[in-house]
Amino acid sequence: MKSEEIQLENSMGTGYVLPLGPVTLVWVVARRGLVGCGAFDVAALGRFGYPAARVRPACGDSVATLEDLVWGVIKEANVPAQKLGISNGMSGKEALDLLS
Repeated sequence: MKSEEIQLENSMGTGYVLPLGPVTLVWVVARRGLVGCGAFDVAALGRFGYPAARVRPACGDSVATLEDLVWGVIKEANVPAQKLGISNGMSGKEALDLLS
Protein backbone atom coordinates (compact mmCIF):
# COMPACT_ATOMS: atom_id res chain seq x y z
CA MET A 1 0.00 0.00 0.00
CA LYS A 2 1.22 3.46 -0.92
CA SER A 3 0.40 6.52 1.17
CA GLU A 4 1.02 10.19 0.45
CA GLU A 5 0.32 13.47 2.22
CA ILE A 6 -1.91 15.85 0.25
CA GLN A 7 -2.23 19.58 0.94
CA LEU A 8 -5.89 20.54 1.26
CA GLU A 9 -7.41 23.96 1.83
CA ASN A 10 -7.42 23.91 5.65
CA SER A 11 -5.29 20.91 6.62
CA MET A 12 -3.30 17.98 5.30
CA GLY A 13 -4.97 14.80 4.08
CA THR A 14 -3.50 11.36 3.64
CA GLY A 15 -4.03 9.53 0.38
CA TYR A 16 -3.86 5.75 0.04
CA VAL A 17 -3.52 3.46 -2.96
CA LEU A 18 -4.01 -0.26 -2.34
CA PRO A 19 -3.71 -2.66 -5.29
CA LEU A 20 -6.01 -5.68 -4.86
CA GLY A 21 -5.44 -7.94 -7.85
CA PRO A 22 -7.57 -6.63 -10.71
CA VAL A 23 -8.75 -3.53 -8.81
CA THR A 24 -7.09 -0.73 -6.89
CA LEU A 25 -8.66 0.93 -3.84
CA VAL A 26 -7.94 4.66 -3.74
CA TRP A 27 -9.00 7.06 -0.98
CA VAL A 28 -8.02 10.22 0.85
CA VAL A 29 -8.71 10.76 4.53
CA ALA A 30 -9.18 14.41 5.50
CA ARG A 31 -9.69 15.94 8.94
CA ARG A 32 -13.49 15.54 8.81
CA GLY A 33 -14.10 12.59 6.46
CA LEU A 34 -12.98 10.81 3.31
CA VAL A 35 -13.34 10.71 -0.44
CA GLY A 36 -12.85 7.34 -2.10
CA CYS A 37 -13.16 5.44 -5.33
CA GLY A 38 -16.37 3.70 -6.35
CA ALA A 39 -15.63 0.63 -4.20
CA PHE A 40 -16.47 2.51 -1.00
CA ASP A 41 -19.91 2.13 0.60
CA VAL A 42 -20.43 5.74 1.67
CA ALA A 43 -24.01 5.04 2.81
CA ALA A 44 -22.70 2.53 5.36
CA LEU A 45 -20.16 5.08 6.63
CA GLY A 46 -22.99 7.60 6.88
CA ARG A 47 -24.86 5.31 9.28
CA PHE A 48 -21.94 5.86 11.65
CA GLY A 49 -22.14 9.63 11.13
CA TYR A 50 -18.88 9.67 9.14
CA PRO A 51 -18.83 12.09 6.17
CA ALA A 52 -17.81 10.28 2.99
CA ALA A 53 -18.16 10.64 -0.76
CA ARG A 54 -17.10 8.59 -3.74
CA VAL A 55 -15.93 9.68 -7.15
CA ARG A 56 -16.18 8.47 -10.71
CA PRO A 57 -13.18 9.11 -12.96
CA ALA A 58 -13.16 12.36 -14.94
CA CYS A 59 -11.80 10.33 -17.84
CA GLY A 60 -11.06 6.65 -18.33
CA ASP A 61 -12.72 3.62 -16.80
CA SER A 62 -11.59 3.64 -13.19
CA VAL A 63 -9.93 5.56 -10.41
CA ALA A 64 -6.45 4.04 -10.09
CA THR A 65 -4.30 6.88 -8.71
CA LEU A 66 -4.58 9.72 -6.23
CA GLU A 67 -4.56 12.13 -9.15
CA ASP A 68 -7.58 10.30 -10.63
CA LEU A 69 -9.38 10.70 -7.30
CA VAL A 70 -8.59 14.39 -6.87
CA TRP A 71 -9.72 15.23 -10.41
CA GLY A 72 -12.62 12.76 -10.35
CA VAL A 73 -16.26 13.83 -10.06
CA ILE A 74 -18.36 13.19 -6.96
CA LYS A 75 -21.08 10.68 -7.83
CA GLU A 76 -22.41 10.02 -4.32
CA ALA A 77 -22.13 11.78 -0.98
CA ASN A 78 -23.72 10.52 2.22
CA VAL A 79 -25.89 12.74 4.42
CA PRO A 80 -23.09 13.79 6.82
CA ALA A 81 -20.97 14.85 3.80
CA GLN A 82 -23.91 16.69 2.24
CA LYS A 83 -24.33 18.66 5.48
CA LEU A 84 -20.75 19.88 4.98
CA GLY A 85 -21.61 21.12 1.46
CA ILE A 86 -20.48 18.19 -0.67
CA SER A 87 -22.69 17.52 -3.67
CA ASN A 88 -22.72 15.40 -6.81
CA GLY A 89 -20.79 16.92 -9.70
CA MET A 90 -18.07 18.71 -7.73
CA SER A 91 -14.48 17.54 -8.04
CA GLY A 92 -12.80 15.24 -5.56
CA LYS A 93 -10.50 18.14 -4.59
CA GLU A 94 -13.44 20.48 -3.91
CA ALA A 95 -15.00 17.83 -1.67
CA LEU A 96 -11.71 17.18 0.14
CA ASP A 97 -11.25 20.90 0.75
CA LEU A 98 -14.68 20.97 2.42
CA LEU A 99 -13.59 18.03 4.58
CA SER A 100 -10.24 19.60 5.49
